[in-house]
Amino acid sequence: MHNAQQPLSPHLQIYKPQLTSVLSITHRATGVFLTLGAFVLCYWLLALAAGPDSYATLVGHLDAWYGRLFLVAILFSLYFHLCNGVRHLFWDAGLGFGIRTAYASGYAVIAASILLSVATLLYGGIA
Repeated sequence: MHNAQQPLSPHLQIYKPQLTSVLSITHRATGVFLTLGAFVLCYWLLALAAGPDSYATLVGHLDAWYGRLFLVAILFSLYFHLCNGVRHLFWDAGLGFGIRTAYASGYAVIAASILLSVATLLYGGIA
């Protein structure tokens, strides 16, 4: 009979987080967050169609510190999800499964996401 105090299988308290697992979880989280961003985009279009008062109210929120933080988070999520998705396409083709290659591509995804986000913020005049 199984001891009730022991877990049935290994879980997050047993395993140390690895780069590949953290990036996988982050990929899923950014996908969910991008869905929230799609709703905000739809709301932006509805506010635009509703008239100047509705649009000004939304822009007031997006121009506040929390709105700008949200937009930066959406931008980073977009680039991270894109870059990590390309990484997954290589995996689907059977490439990059070695430990060194997986870690190198993981760090490349992080670096590319940050660089693309910063470049967009600087080029777009937001930062």
